[in-house]
Amino acid sequence: MTAEAVIKAWDQADPDAIHPLRRVSEDAYWESGQVQAAMLATVIPDGAKVMDFGCGDGRVAIPVAALGYEVTAVDSSQRMLDRLAERAPDVTAVHAAADSIAAHLGRRKMDAVYTLAVLIHHSYADCLNIIGKLRSATKLGGILVLDWPVADQPGEADSWIGVTTWSKEQQDDACERLGLEPVDSELPWGVYRAVKATG
Repeated sequence: MTAEAVIKAWDQADPDAIHPLRRVSEDAYWESGQVQAAMLATVIPDGAKVMDFGCGDGRVAIPVAALGYEVTAVDSSQRMLDRLAERAPDVTAVHAAADSIAAHLGRRKMDAVYTLAVLIHHSYADCLNIIGKLRSATKLGGILVLDWPVADQPGEADSWIGVTTWSKEQQDDACERLGLEPVDSELPWGVYRAVKATG
């Protein structure tokens, strides 16, 4: 799947189709964001400037902001950002894809960046491009939390709700080239420190 195809599919999707907990209840959906925000707070320093890339309607960005972080919520879907603004008009929202993040941030760098349920839907090439842009938006020593799963049988997603997985070797090579140092954590996502890239 190309980045453009994934973005278009998410933008046009019924809200109930974008997260399985929405089929349970709206409360369950929003509570899951609070749980994930609390998990992120275990690895992101207090008061950090944080980017939620692929923020959707703010399920995680809103509770992260409520924890005292300065959140920049980024999504390529204006429809999703409109939903976020309805719930939390004070959260800074930016309409951008990975390739245009730098234009929106200028020289400003984030203390931390997280992206949940984004990378898993993209091709290897698009995923590497996105991670590279997110790494560039993060200050040296900053934290990146990436939904970038490893599997014994890696493979690319073949639909907008499919999942791309990586081999450990592919991921290690990408980390070295992009400037990501793995950090031990209890989180279900990869946690990395931004370091100087070797390639």
